[in-house]
Amino acid sequence: MGNFVDKLEFFGLKKALGYLENDPKNNVPKLLGWLQKFDKDEGHNKAYKLLNEAMTDPDNNWNRLMTKVYTDIDAGYRKKSFENMLINFMGGKRLGQNSEKYDCNVPWAILMDPTSACNLHCTGCWAAEYGHKLNLTYDQLDDIIRQGKELGSYMYILSGGEPLVRKDDIIRLCEKHNDCTFLAFTNGTLIDEKFADDVLRVKNFVPAISIEGYEKDTDFRRGKGTYQAVMRAMKIFRERKLPFGASLCYTRKNAELIGSDEYFDFLIRQGCLFAWIFTYIPVGADAVPDLIATADQRKFMYHQIRKFRETKPIFTMDFWNDGEYVNGCIAGGKSYLHINANGDIEPCAFIHYADSNIKDKTLLEALRSPLFMAYRRNQPFNHNQLRPCP
Repeated sequence: MGNFVDKLEFFGLKKALGYLENDPKNNVPKLLGWLQKFDKDEGHNKAYKLLNEAMTDPDNNWNRLMTKVYTDIDAGYRKKSFENMLINFMGGKRLGQNSEKYDCNVPWAILMDPTSACNLHCTGCWAAEYGHKLNLTYDQLDDIIRQGKELGSYMYILSGGEPLVRKDDIIRLCEKHNDCTFLAFTNGTLIDEKFADDVLRVKNFVPAISIEGYEKDTDFRRGKGTYQAVMRAMKIFRERKLPFGASLCYTRKNAELIGSDEYFDFLIRQGCLFAWIFTYIPVGADAVPDLIATADQRKFMYHQIRKFRETKPIFTMDFWNDGEYVNGCIAGGKSYLHINANGDIEPCAFIHYADSNIKDKTLLEALRSPLFMAYRRNQPFNHNQLRPCP
């Protein structure tokens, strides 16, 4: 995990996590104070202050979310998740050092597609452009993670296709790289009891389950029966006290529903701890432009998500409307990159072009390629960070 000082700091923080289990409500603010001492980036001070204020107010929505982490999540899973968060925290220091050393972006997270195969045929799916016959081998996936860890990347996000088509290999990767966190964007239909038991065993995998609204809205894009399969998947994870979240794509058809108080309250009742929010982007020849949300709908979502962050016990991330928090575009390795099931190393999941392939180049060589260096030189692409894309 780096040098002796890094290991010593990690050991101290790991001991502090054990201390948390005894009295989390009183000890979380103390841990935040310790983290702030170790974190040399003063830009995080505002976040530490807000978190500390939240954790000392029992009625605060963030306090209620943290309470759910302690009441609704398996203790062993929670302990392992916090340990891996600390590893990611420590790895973040290496990201900056390697970025400076190699004069290139080094991503905090790597998004990769184990397969382009999928058991559904969702209307307007951006990933369908790749077809359904591409796969990265287990060894190739393993090597991507090995290279990423050397650079300081410990967060691996899986998409597709449907990544759980390869769920046996995913569990193997979780076992081998138990210092990493794995998140999968999944339609949820392949989640069963055996897979959930495997997740409870490895303790470093979390799904973001795609859902488009209630039954009528979800099945409209994803096919009849998908909504009920999602409800079953959430129930299986909830019964085992495993964390999960929702992946929400809002379109012209469902934006008002997805962004409603009632719907977010529904997600919270199902047990979702977080929600990724995406606006529909038409990609490929079979895209459906009529599903693009209007400007007013995007504005509606912008204000609703910010309201929810002050009132509801769920963590939300809005892929486009949050550009102002991350200084615009996060692609091209600035915070993440995408490796598709053919091995092409793309700057973004929604930008289907590449000048490098993981079968021919190392991850570092790709990050220093002309395409990725152009991203580095030109970010942010727009001073209006509500229009972050190049």
